[in-house]
Amino acid sequence: MKKQWFISDLHLAIERPKTLALFEHFVTTYPQPGDRLFILGDLFDAWIGDDDDAELARRVRDTLRRASTRGVHVLIQRGNRDFLMGRRLMRECGTTLLGDCHVTNVAGQRTLLMHGDLLCTDDVDYQRARRKFRNPLFQWLMLRKPLAERRRIAADYRRRSGEMTAMKAADIMDVNDDTVTRYLLRDRVRQLIHGHTHRPATHEHRLSDGSVATRLVLPEWHAKNAVAWVDDGKTLDPLVLAPR
Repeated sequence: MKKQWFISDLHLAIERPKTLALFEHFVTTYPQPGDRLFILGDLFDAWIGDDDDAELARRVRDTLRRASTRGVHVLIQRGNRDFLMGRRLMRECGTTLLGDCHVTNVAGQRTLLMHGDLLCTDDVDYQRARRKFRNPLFQWLMLRKPLAERRRIAADYRRRSGEMTAMKAADIMDVNDDTVTRYLLRDRVRQLIHGHTHRPATHEHRLSDGSVATRLVLPEWHAKNAVAWVDDGKTLDPLVLAPR
């Protein structure tokens, strides 16, 4: 039986060698030929462009290429940290770039897959920044800058993002229930899987037609706490990965 695997928010960085090693081991060991691996955003702590030649970029490219060469179908969504991932990276890795919303069958149910940041509409400042970063003109201008300058910009963005997050109320950084309901009804699904919030849990949402939808929030990866969810065609269950 072919399986489907779901992970998100790995925030890979060369400064986190154990998490990187765990990712390399997981991708090249667990998914088997014919399986599908969904990475629902923030694979990288920062991605400065598909022309990045740093060690982290080389290792992740090699890992994903090895998986796709073995016959694993790797499908990737952009997150808020790696929105500059493009088709060149996908081509080099043999992977598929998904849109912000992707509907597929999971454990026998029509399911919506998202990174999750679009659901956090109470965080108005973030949504404004997101529109700026996703603007094609902004990205075109950013990618014209030298790699060294982009690295400095990314480091500064991560620093300022951490400072802003620490100042925000916790509730505005979680999903907005009305926004969740709107996406569920729009795409006619009763199951939603996403990451982004780093608040792993399973939630239920009662919809206007009386039906109940399930929302699974994927966890952030750490070297000592990494979880992949796996669909065997009938059930969707967590798999805790042992530290490397």
